Amino acid sequence: MSWSLPLTLRQTIIAVVSSVTLAACSGNSEEAAPPPPEVTVSAPETRAITDWDEYTGQFDAVEGVEVRSRVNGYLEQTHFREGAIVRRGQLLFTIDPRPFQAAVARAQADLQATLTRRDLAKADLGRAEFLLEEEAISREEYDSRVQARQESLASVAAAEATLRQARLDLEFTRVTSPISGRVGSREVTRGNLVSGSGAQATLLTTVFAVDPIEFIFTADEAAYLKYRRQDSEGTRPSSRDIANPVMLRLQDETEFVHSGEMSFVDNAIDTQTGTVEGRALFSNPDGLFIPGMFGRLRLLGSGEYDAVLLPDAAILSDQSEKVVLIVDEENIVRQRAVELGPVLDDGMRVIRSGVEKDDRVIVGGLMRARPGNPVTVAGDDPPVKDAQDGSDQTAELAEGQ
Repeated sequence: MSWSLPLTLRQTIIAVVSSVTLAACSGNSEEAAPPPPEVTVSAPETRAITDWDEYTGQFDAVEGVEVRSRVNGYLEQTHFREGAIVRRGQLLFTIDPRPFQAAVARAQADLQATLTRRDLAKADLGRAEFLLEEEAISREEYDSRVQARQESLASVAAAEATLRQARLDLEFTRVTSPISGRVGSREVTRGNLVSGSGAQATLLTTVFAVDPIEFIFTADEAAYLKYRRQDSEGTRPSSRDIANPVMLRLQDETEFVHSGEMSFVDNAIDTQTGTVEGRALFSNPDGLFIPGMFGRLRLLGSGEYDAVLLPDAAILSDQSEKVVLIVDEENIVRQRAVELGPVLDDGMRVIRSGVEKDDRVIVGGLMRARPGNPVTVAGDDPPVKDAQDGSDQTAELAEGQ
């Protein structure tokens, strides 16, 4: 049984086989090897810089007050708009003053009665002194009148104190703001009974100072030790002694545009978190910052020093290490592990160690470079391959031949 192929298919197969055979037999059509990939290199930049450490924290009021009632009574009136700015001493609430006005009147009457008794005791004592000289009364009677005089004086002092307390209670029916700041919401509306009994006193509202305002953050123990070492070496003063500058940005901002200064460093490390608290002070004339708001803070982290810089895009990751690719004198790619510092605002990365100032670091064409492989550095004269023996010659030698 024989198989036959269509003519057209047989012609196609013959043509393919013939071309493959001719290509195999040809010794002069050898395909040229591709040139090494081209990359761009740059030497590290050296610049005098200052490090800034970054921390996340929250704003808190420098002063904050819970406004509570000091006397018992019915809330009669509210005198502020919720959320408004209030001044120190501004009237916020009025508690029904009539019971306290009556108490003041009663205390005044009691004082007047004691003053009358005092005057009577004084007159009795004067007569007793005269009669004693005339031996018309006994010494016991005289001593009794002296005692009555002393008791009348004590009664007057007690009545005066009662009157002062009554007047103070009457004054407390006018609840004023103890500080200037932004007032919160009303916790009690008029007509409600409020209590002024110590710790159980009724909360009426809150007032928080807004200008200036503090930003609270925490730093770990390693950062605290770094700052202490720098202070001892004289390269960066401690924030306990000097109001070191800080910069801040809010959640919707990309740049650190708000400037402030350090105001406090705690005297102990929190045993629960292993951190120490710091505070920075910011002016807040327009009330942009409010207590509880989050932000990102930059704190002066070092004195000025000469740093080695590379574009941050030139840094690669190799598992847990950060590396850069270096081109050696023979244009072979070498991998170098580096220790990184912070990124500057212009996108340059501080390199703590791993590169030298005369290294050629690959900054362009990183995807084409492989450690151990040759590359062509952009800007160098490209090698020219001799057509006869395949050896690399420069363009000048090729023209000379």
